Amino acid sequence: MTSVDRSAAQPHPPAGEPVTPTGPATVTPDASAPPTGPQPDGAQPVATQPDGALPGGWPAGYPGAYPVAEPDRLTRLVVRLSDRTPRWVVPLAALGCVAAGIGYTLLSDPTRSAPDALPTCLLKLTTGLDCPGCGGTRALWYVLHADLPAAARHHFLFVFALPFLAYFFVAWAGKQAFGWRLPELRVSPKVIGGFLAAWLAFSVVRNLPWAPFTSLYV
Repeated sequence: MTSVDRSAAQPHPPAGEPVTPTGPATVTPDASAPPTGPQPDGAQPVATQPDGALPGGWPAGYPGAYPVAEPDRLTRLVVRLSDRTPRWVVPLAALGCVAAGIGYTLLSDPTRSAPDALPTCLLKLTTGLDCPGCGGTRALWYVLHADLPAAARHHFLFVFALPFLAYFFVAWAGKQAFGWRLPELRVSPKVIGGFLAAWLAFSVVRNLPWAPFTSLYV
């Protein structure tokens, strides 16, 4: 076997000289350093200095957790009512609001009311311009009477969005009240942004004093 296959033998030190180990060096742990790993059950805490520092100048650690604030009476009441309320109450309340709006539209007949009748649009009353929602109530009245051309004439975007809004409401209410799993319509932020941009353009175009834009003015 050659010297390439194994390291050369180390010469023996002279008699009387200390022997220096040639193997891997061992590290002696510092007694002043705090323990870094999980402590066994029953281990005693590390003693600290009078100023709160650990031996060797190590910090005493992180401060204690912030105390959890106790909920007040109103919060406890709301949480208690939410836990005890049946799951169908919220969809029923929302359906009641929708029914109230439809009932008001049918009873008031906005197609025959005066322009300054209450409730009225403050923007149109003061400036004569249609706001983004002008014509929506009249469009709903025509939809309820199955007159879609007249409804689109008063607010085209409302008529376009009404089927989607109705489906979203039915899907949400059915899931909350009865656990229905209707197919979910995913609307991306780009679609929402495009719809809002179209609504803004529609609000501007309907106030232009030139044909054929004057046909959109209500």
